[in-house]
Amino acid sequence: MKARTLGRHFREGGKSLGRNSWMTFASASAVTVTLLLVGIFLVLLLNLNNFASSIEDDVEMKLYIDPSTSQADIQAMQSKIKENRYVESVTFSSKAEELKKLIKSFGDDGSAFKLFEQDNPLSDVYIVKTKEPKYVEKTATQMNELPHITKVQYGQEEVKKLFKVLKVARNIGAALIIALVLMAMFLISNTIKITIFARKDEIEIMRLVGATNSFIRWPLFLEGLFIGLIGSVIPIILISVSYSFLYDSIKPKVIQSLPFVQLLPTFPFVLQVSAVLAVIGACIGVWGSLISVRKFLYK
Repeated sequence: MKARTLGRHFREGGKSLGRNSWMTFASASAVTVTLLLVGIFLVLLLNLNNFASSIEDDVEMKLYIDPSTSQADIQAMQSKIKENRYVESVTFSSKAEELKKLIKSFGDDGSAFKLFEQDNPLSDVYIVKTKEPKYVEKTATQMNELPHITKVQYGQEEVKKLFKVLKVARNIGAALIIALVLMAMFLISNTIKITIFARKDEIEIMRLVGATNSFIRWPLFLEGLFIGLIGSVIPIILISVSYSFLYDSIKPKVIQSLPFVQLLPTFPFVLQVSAVLAVIGACIGVWGSLISVRKFLYK
């Protein structure tokens, strides 16, 4: 396509927005409302995904060592554990270190456990992390069969339930976003269809004087593109400003009460979300025009 022709299509697409200002406003408003909802769900879904990933990465198992095990056997067993293809890291924690962790976990009340420093009832443990969270259960079964290991602990039922809940939440969030985008395509296609229907005589005249389908279609596609981009401006601004404010306001409280919850940093997160919303808006507008114009150009 020649640059001159392409420039003409852009000018015509822009002029159509002004000539059909009310329909442009209606279409852009539909895009705005839909993208605002999509943006909210997208922010929640991405933060949930980040939260789920951080929890999955922190899943580890504890292998409790029989107190009668010699130091030579402990070292040999640690080397054997590292050879497992699912294991990413193995850390030895003595019973003295385990007691210190226990005391620290109880805060001020932990001082009562200092009585056990002379006669420590805890066991030495291996702290094992797998390469992927999905390998935890299988690896735990294998570790349980090792000699000198009295117990393998990783919160089996809790981990299963947590993974299941996170998976369901991810799927629901993704399904809602897809449903909203499809609904937006339906609304925009019908709104633009009304706009194009009002110009059916103009389109027919252009066809009669020899204009090709491509020549007629391009300005309408660009008009849909402009509508989609215009409709994405308000959601981008609102979500960017709101997320930045909430992140700065909520983060200190979240860290204090729920330290394991990590919100995605404002930058470059808001820029990524803005880009996604702009692309979705543009695609919705072009798709709406594509669906609408087919009725008049492909009879």
